[in-house]
Amino acid sequence: MYMKIITVVGARPQFIKAAAVSNTIRKCHQEILIHTGQHYDPNMSEVFFNELGIPKPDYNLEVGSGNHGKQTGNMLIALEEIYAKEKPDLVLVYGDTNSTLAGALCASKLLIPVAHVEAGLRSFNKNMPEEQNRILTDHISELLFVPTVSAEKNLKNEGVTKGVYNVGDVMFDAVLNFKVLAEAKSSILEELGIAKNEYILTTIHRAENTNDINRLKNIIEALNESNKVVVLPLHPRTKKYIESYGLKFSDKIKVIEPIGYLEMVCLEMNAEKIVTDSGGVQKEAFFMGKPCVTMRDETEWVETVENGWNVIVGTDKNKIMDGIMNFYPSTEQQKIFGSGNSAELILNTINQYFK
Repeated sequence: MYMKIITVVGARPQFIKAAAVSNTIRKCHQEILIHTGQHYDPNMSEVFFNELGIPKPDYNLEVGSGNHGKQTGNMLIALEEIYAKEKPDLVLVYGDTNSTLAGALCASKLLIPVAHVEAGLRSFNKNMPEEQNRILTDHISELLFVPTVSAEKNLKNEGVTKGVYNVGDVMFDAVLNFKVLAEAKSSILEELGIAKNEYILTTIHRAENTNDINRLKNIIEALNESNKVVVLPLHPRTKKYIESYGLKFSDKIKVIEPIGYLEMVCLEMNAEKIVTDSGGVQKEAFFMGKPCVTMRDETEWVETVENGWNVIVGTDKNKIMDGIMNFYPSTEQQKIFGSGNSAELILNTINQYFK
């Protein structure tokens, strides 16, 4: 059965996942790609479509930043018009952003089936907007594509058992697809004057860290005092808060503009260690076989911690420094994110659903 599928994306991790899934879907079906414009900086958005070969969006809502209610509301208004015009058979959403919730909620109100890629993840911290988004999206989805066994268990504990499929992680597909290309095309190590395995790669973007001066101050001080060479692609929002708080970096911190996915993959592959508050980067660290120090109070990717390749340090300065200096895995990695064929499994499940 030939179908029309609408895919809604709006942020960097979703572009990467769509790179794996959209091209697979388009082998069999028509896909309408909607970019909400939640990430609107060209370095956070356009560059991903260009270098990953993602089809250009059919619609760009250009909602930009704003308070959660306003941003989500603007998305809902625009999406409702598009859904009514396009009349899709299915709406596909990814992850846990406001774009995810808006895409799913609008479809559910119009009685269009929703498929949620990366379903079942839980931090068990409802103060996080992402946690609210993922719970609500899961409970209105018809097809729930979970990446791990623990995600499947989380849904079961909430009484959600119908339409749940463990397909592995689509970001693992993406890393396998783009690793070789990243190595061939990226010259970022030479440009930054750094050597393989002699720097720490860091990302800071989560609101609970950027919006709290004490948490952000602890992170910056830990990076400064670790006396390690640190490469920090700086998120625009993080940059704004650092400047407003008057925080400074030491000479060993190489602060750079946001970068494309291939450059990021290259930096991850060649880092000694990765220090982050990003969910996606935690997984990418695992895929690259790199120790990960997570500057959050909890993680959705509990398997990476249980397997000994990720340590949760919160924003305690001493714990961050200890993680940077002393944390190394003591166990072999287990195969916990599938086999790199998640996109094919998602397509096959969608086909079965409509039969």
